[in-house]
Amino acid sequence: MQALNKLMDMSGQRVLITGAAGGLGRVISETAAELGAHLVLVDRPGTDFSSLRASLARFPDAVIDVMACDLEQQEARDELVREVLAKRGDLRVLVNNAAFVGTSGLQGWGVPFEAQSVDTWRRALEVNLTAVFDLCKQFAEPLAQSGKGAIVNVGSIYGSLGPNWGLYDGTPMANPAAYAASKGGVIQLSRWLATTMAPRVRVNCISPGGIARGQPEAFVARYEALTPLGRMATEDDFRGAFAYLISDLSGYVTGQNLMVDGGWGVW
Repeated sequence: MQALNKLMDMSGQRVLITGAAGGLGRVISETAAELGAHLVLVDRPGTDFSSLRASLARFPDAVIDVMACDLEQQEARDELVREVLAKRGDLRVLVNNAAFVGTSGLQGWGVPFEAQSVDTWRRALEVNLTAVFDLCKQFAEPLAQSGKGAIVNVGSIYGSLGPNWGLYDGTPMANPAAYAASKGGVIQLSRWLATTMAPRVRVNCISPGGIARGQPEAFVARYEALTPLGRMATEDDFRGAFAYLISDLSGYVTGQNLMVDGGWGVW
């Protein structure tokens, strides 16, 4: 019988995380570092990684590479893959976390349905879904060769559930169609990949519920009233879920969509 600390040990194993400098990306990065992984941290060009590096400094043995990549661009994704594989050639875990979100400020994004634009729809799907497919495909063989390859894709409750529009009354918040459609695609892509890449690579998905990030009080009160655990999530609420799915703790788990939502989707 293997001890739990052995199943969690990822010492020297390479983990690539997209959207690493964001709130959830930071948690994923810190979690992987605490488990001993070597980190490849990816975010948009111009990203300041200094804060993330500082937060990882408490893990003195962590090996950290940072890379800039515009995941909306095919050429940039191709270059990212070339750089990652040229450095060492190996990869144990791929975490597809990067996404367009409601704060992106895109024209035709956080607006009523009739004003949502096809151009922004295409851009969102390129990052949220096409880039996930592309990176999974391009890293498939290195992940398989690792012997214990794993992919964790980040979905959303809105990839499985429709929005409750009453939450947004009187607030500037929105819930664009492209976000929901792309996250639904990520969840189903994860299932498809799980059977396609088995048995050499496990593929799972985590679907976060609403994370407290300074939303209007009216929205927060409504959201919490509809959540069995009575509160919105914090980024720390996701540490255990990611530690589970990126490590051998979940060695016999694939094709699953783990809803980390405080029970939001139960009723």
